[in-house]
Amino acid sequence: MLADPHFARAIENNLIYAAGTTIPSLTLALALALGLRETTRVNALLRTVLVLPLLIPLVAAASLFIFIFLPGAGLLDYYIGRFATGWGQTNWLGNPSLALGSIIAITVWKNTGYYLLFFLAGLAGIPPELLDAARIDGAGAWARFRHVTLPLLGPTLAFVLVIAALNALTQVDHVVVMTQGGPSDSTMLLLYYIYQQAAQNYDVGLASAATVVSVAVLFALSVVSLRSLERGIHYAT
Repeated sequence: MLADPHFARAIENNLIYAAGTTIPSLTLALALALGLRETTRVNALLRTVLVLPLLIPLVAAASLFIFIFLPGAGLLDYYIGRFATGWGQTNWLGNPSLALGSIIAITVWKNTGYYLLFFLAGLAGIPPELLDAARIDGAGAWARFRHVTLPLLGPTLAFVLVIAALNALTQVDHVVVMTQGGPSDSTMLLLYYIYQQAAQNYDVGLASAATVVSVAVLFALSVVSLRSLERGIHYAT
């Protein structure tokens, strides 16, 4: 397994995929949760719109984005061409340098609303008197976020990080539908590599070894995240 260049490429792609999906998704979800934490009719409508992608199966979303990413005739090329003069056809899924980024964009769109729900629940559990006290003491918006909101969101952030890591390792439906790991292994993720070895190459031993490695890495990451981010976080006042 360690001598297989396809396995090494799958590990590299999965690391890029994990970073490229987790950081933007969590950042957007937290920013949106902070902006939509107040319960108003407009905020309720915006929350509903942002959570709607969560209701769409990943296979269906991948099928939809195939048409969006069509070179020249797709919606993405059409609207970019309207604002960028001379924009030609772009093979978003057929170009090895763009394919993984396109897969990442779909995942960010799909998962941001999911993480938003957790952050909204975490923000609702923060005692408002703590924020009021910080405001009275002269703390600005950034100081209140850094010293009050963010520390008290520690358990929520730890949980969401674990969920995001799990998604980065287990979400492969869009790869199967859109690219099958190509072109040139540019979207070969670890789970698709395991599937390819087991179902296409009939190498059960190699697939089992890769599965054990992936589960061990995920377990270690989960333990480290939970222990480091939950340490010292207390809600008692």
